[in-house]
Amino acid sequence: MTPESTFRDRPAVDWALLLARVFTGIVFTAHGAQKLFGAFGGPGLSGVVQMMGPLGYLVTIGEFFGGLGLILGFLSRFSAASITLIMLGATATVHAQFGFFMNWTGTQPGEGFEYHLLAIGSLLPIVIAGPGRFAVGRLLHLPKVAGHRRPITVLE
Repeated sequence: MTPESTFRDRPAVDWALLLARVFTGIVFTAHGAQKLFGAFGGPGLSGVVQMMGPLGYLVTIGEFFGGLGLILGFLSRFSAASITLIMLGATATVHAQFGFFMNWTGTQPGEGFEYHLLAIGSLLPIVIAGPGRFAVGRLLHLPKVAGHRRPITVLE
């Protein structure tokens, strides 16, 4: 691949990462708001902690603030990795027993892990490639990679 073709493709990658971050971030911010504030018919923090125990605090904070981090492009890799771990944990502890697909015939539809797998698929490119050029983290005075304008990988 020539440097020219890499340069031409980069804007498309930046836009793709922005779209993945914003759409995934909106979904997880909303899920986190259900857990944290009881928004959108959610249980609120006390309900989540009753259901999940102390782990509910971490899941709630991870979803809400991780979603905001994705939307803004601040700590995007950390946020995407955190939400990925939450989705893996939810799959392993709750949803895997119901199989891949949503259970439309049972009394509680939606138990399968297809949603979780889809979320992980949209988060991993952000973990791998970072937030792209359109990120608030690029505008902040954070430690930068030597010779570049982008923040060090952990802060990206």
